[in-house]
Amino acid sequence: MKKVVAVSILVAALGYFVDIYDLILFSIVRVKSLQALGVTGDGLLSTGVLLLNMQMIGMLLGGILWGIFGDKKGRLSVLFGSIFLYSIANIANGFVNSVGAYALLRFIAGVGLAGELGAGITLVSEIMPKETRGYGTTVVASVGILGALVAAAVGDLFDWRIAYFVGGALGIALLFLRISVYESAMFAGVRQHKIKRGSLSTILKSPERLAKYLRCVLIGLPIWYVIGILITFSPEFGRALGMTQIPQPSKAVMFSYGGLVLGDLVSGSLSQYLKSRRKVVLGFLLLTAAFIGMYLFNPRPSLATFYATCLALGFASGYWAVFVTIASEQFGTNIRATVTTTVPNFVRGSVVPLTVAFQAMKGNLGIIHSAGLVALFSLVPALLALRKLEETHGKELDFCEQEL
Repeated sequence: MKKVVAVSILVAALGYFVDIYDLILFSIVRVKSLQALGVTGDGLLSTGVLLLNMQMIGMLLGGILWGIFGDKKGRLSVLFGSIFLYSIANIANGFVNSVGAYALLRFIAGVGLAGELGAGITLVSEIMPKETRGYGTTVVASVGILGALVAAAVGDLFDWRIAYFVGGALGIALLFLRISVYESAMFAGVRQHKIKRGSLSTILKSPERLAKYLRCVLIGLPIWYVIGILITFSPEFGRALGMTQIPQPSKAVMFSYGGLVLGDLVSGSLSQYLKSRRKVVLGFLLLTAAFIGMYLFNPRPSLATFYATCLALGFASGYWAVFVTIASEQFGTNIRATVTTTVPNFVRGSVVPLTVAFQAMKGNLGIIHSAGLVALFSLVPALLALRKLEETHGKELDFCEQEL
């Protein structure tokens, strides 16, 4: 049994590794890939936002599709199907010669990637003892985030097309490893009964469940504000801050995700030690707010100071493992995959309205103050939502949500 659990955690972690590799790869190769396609000047930012949003919209739709599929057909079916679609899209992405084709394949890759984290966390949460499952989800998130560091290295060392080929090859290799993984016994038990599974109406028809679901989404917003705006567009922020040396996107990603790995390890371990998810998320949200202020309102920082702030921001927003675990623990087995898959993807999808608001306001307010206002739009709702979320450490997960 221990071997089965260990293999499942490893496979889920490697799936998230590939997920993060691709998510961050675009941030790293954005400039040189778009320049190779003939995009220059201000178009690098506007086209970059378009492609990022296409990927995130794909993840948003994919999260719904894979989440429902995971509750209806099983967690393993998602782990196989999602990585296959992602791999094919990424390999094709290495051959694009136009912005239109690039956008389409970012959308398809986003749909494919959307199932990875939710299915993996759901599986790990259901096969581990309730007292220690936080350690399992922490390993998944921490190992997975290392994918960003690999993406930064590959994006720096190789041509951008090769970097996409590498991502596709990693996904294909992972398909074979998943043959040794077993389905969750908790889900297998629910499948034997005539209970509605994978239904969004089970959430939407209950005001209490819907409110709880929305709170789960809101507490994750600051994480992707940091990644999707502050880190992705670090060169533009460097110029706005008057830096003499402009930050490289790959370095900003490397430092921030190095911080995220440490943050996830610390936050996950603390949630087990303190026996509280909520206290840990509160502490990390307050840290995130403090470091956002340091990032945006420290004029003319040295390059070393800027990268150190990226590292600190990564650490402070490194409560992703705890955040996704909270979502998984809030709901019953018959809709758990739907929730655990859609919640993080809605958070990732929040990059779309956040970047749209950022773009719309920066003409009048400037890039710094626009980003600061958008930070408030993400932090304040997160803090308010956390106040009313149930504490779920050690909660028994073998239960179902009844249709109203």
